[in-house]
Amino acid sequence: MTEEPAHDPEVLQLAAKIFDLARRGETDTVAAYVDAGVPPNLTNDKGDSLVMLAAYHGHAGAVRALLERGADADKPNDRGQTPLAGAVFKGEDEVVRALLDGGADPTAGTPSAVDTARMFGKEELLRLFGAV
Repeated sequence: MTEEPAHDPEVLQLAAKIFDLARRGETDTVAAYVDAGVPPNLTNDKGDSLVMLAAYHGHAGAVRALLERGADADKPNDRGQTPLAGAVFKGEDEVVRALLDGGADPTAGTPSAVDTARMFGKEELLRLFGAV
């Protein structure tokens, strides 16, 4: 009997490497992996997508590259958080704009980006989201 591909240690090691690349904002390398067949909506054990990791760590270029390759701008993690809410929380305005340009919905997720902006009194973002 053969092992399931998803449980193959080499596959898991490669996935971990790709998540690290997204966290570090290695745009060209992440894009090359997705171009070679890695799913653009790949998620880790917490449900964090490549876009979520790139967004949360402030890498607008990687976010744009992933969105251009079909990644879901609104894919929530296992806690219901979206990349846009994460970027608002972290104060990553360039990432916020990249996600909005990529079609992210400021009202998606729990808490949503709108809720997060309200929580932290980010009036400029609330205006950007059309929430004031």
